[in-house]
Amino acid sequence: MSGSRQDATPTARVPRQAGGPDAGKGRDAFFDNAKFLAIVLVAAGHAWEPLRGDSRTVMAFYMAVYAFHMPAFIIIAGYFSRGFDGSPRRVARLITGVVVPYVVFQLAYTFFMRWLDDDPSTYVPLFEPRWLMWFLLALFIWRLTVPVWRAVRWPLPLALAIAGAATASPTLGGDLQMQRVLQFLPFFVLGLCLKREHFDLVRRRAVRMLALPVFAGALLVAYWAAPRMEYQWFYHRDTAQELGQPWWVGFVMTLVLFACALTLTACFFALVPGRTTWFTALGAGTLYGYLLHGFVVAGAVEWGWYDGGPMREMATFLPITTAVATVGVTLMCTPVVQRLFRPLMEPKMAWFFRRPGPEERLGADRGARQNRPAG
Repeated sequence: MSGSRQDATPTARVPRQAGGPDAGKGRDAFFDNAKFLAIVLVAAGHAWEPLRGDSRTVMAFYMAVYAFHMPAFIIIAGYFSRGFDGSPRRVARLITGVVVPYVVFQLAYTFFMRWLDDDPSTYVPLFEPRWLMWFLLALFIWRLTVPVWRAVRWPLPLALAIAGAATASPTLGGDLQMQRVLQFLPFFVLGLCLKREHFDLVRRRAVRMLALPVFAGALLVAYWAAPRMEYQWFYHRDTAQELGQPWWVGFVMTLVLFACALTLTACFFALVPGRTTWFTALGAGTLYGYLLHGFVVAGAVEWGWYDGGPMREMATFLPITTAVATVGVTLMCTPVVQRLFRPLMEPKMAWFFRRPGPEERLGADRGARQNRPAG
């Protein structure tokens, strides 16, 4: 889910091999499918959260999904950010597709949570992202740094070093969710480094045959680790010291979690359909599903939907919770919802931006041709 205005374009009408961020006006069905399936996993993970303390099985599914669902999203976001060159046109799309939704929904979530808690506070923490909002703020920061990663010789090792240093730095502070911004950074940089053929490599028949056994093994490992490991490691928001470990463990866990996420993400991409499916068009609305489903989950917890016998039985009947979350987030990604909320999530705002002169337009076109990524 890149959150850019590219996500509002029609579904793919180009061959899969011609896909990618420079595939003209068409969209690649594979990436729309991947984004939709990833947002389903995000919604399911949030729906499982109130039940994880009641069941080791739920915790195992929760940890296994959290190991890769956001990394998969972020890798795709990085891949579709390869063409960001800091030009006025790109910056304008970044503001309308990322900054404006962040401000609108940061305010919405702040007052919604206060309404649920009956909190009369008037302070609005614009630079302290509420719950889901960290991703949009992180995406804004990551995209601004794209020219840096395209300039350095070893971008991924450098990003991993920065992430490891962040994990070992408890004085970094909580403003702007900088821990998450830096700890998830390697996945964004990895997406910048990938080409379309790299995704094709993990979609070969041999990898597809291994994907389900690998996921099964990951669930078994997660079941074993559930009572032995702090699940907060998968949030990438805490330092090693805050999780009761010495600083050097932060560097080790950065590499271990990156390898784990990379393996499971590769298996996830291997299982994603490459053809147009009934849910392909919904991949253009993952930003809507991401931002809207949080209101339902937060309200369900506060209103006691998870209290009492029937809901607690879902801890032992996980498919029910998953099905409810899947249906809900699917409806939130539909074109009807996109049309309804597009003025808030993808406003045009022509009044806000100055029109470039002829020389600026010519220079931007030349720069776009020169900086267009291969693949």
